[in-house]
Amino acid sequence: MPLVELVPAPWTDPAILPWLRAAMEALGQAPIVVKREIEGFILNRLQGALLKEAWALFEEGYASAADIDLTVSHGLGLRWSFMGPFETIDLNAPGGVDDYARRLGPLYHSIAQSRANPRPWSPELIERARSERRAALAKEKLPERSAWRDRRLMALVAHRRSQPSE
Repeated sequence: MPLVELVPAPWTDPAILPWLRAAMEALGQAPIVVKREIEGFILNRLQGALLKEAWALFEEGYASAADIDLTVSHGLGLRWSFMGPFETIDLNAPGGVDDYARRLGPLYHSIAQSRANPRPWSPELIERARSERRAALAKEKLPERSAWRDRRLMALVAHRRSQPSE
């Protein structure tokens, strides 16, 4: 994965970050600067937010794990493979990010409030997900599928690097 999270300590010389970021970019990495330490870093926290909702939707019976996966891989994942959430919403309303926020901000606020009390993943819920996933992919096939995923990710990174970034 090309993403690198650069997290300076309070005593880090501020001049080092632009130099380090440029060095990482020259190596083909995609560095971000995390302005101060935070549990889980940026990537894991964003993934955690999506997982929180995915588990809740699955637990409440709105969709199967497979259909939730399809929603991400054939929906959000396609656009998020080349642009992030802020650029996405900036392009999803005629007037840009502020227009999007005016139109859909109340909806997303309402959705967030509906999940105000997160619950841990229960053993029963985990078993339901495990059972569905093992029906789709036998446990002994996990390494093979992981290798497939890694090849697909490397191909996607290679493709992205071959395209103009604009």
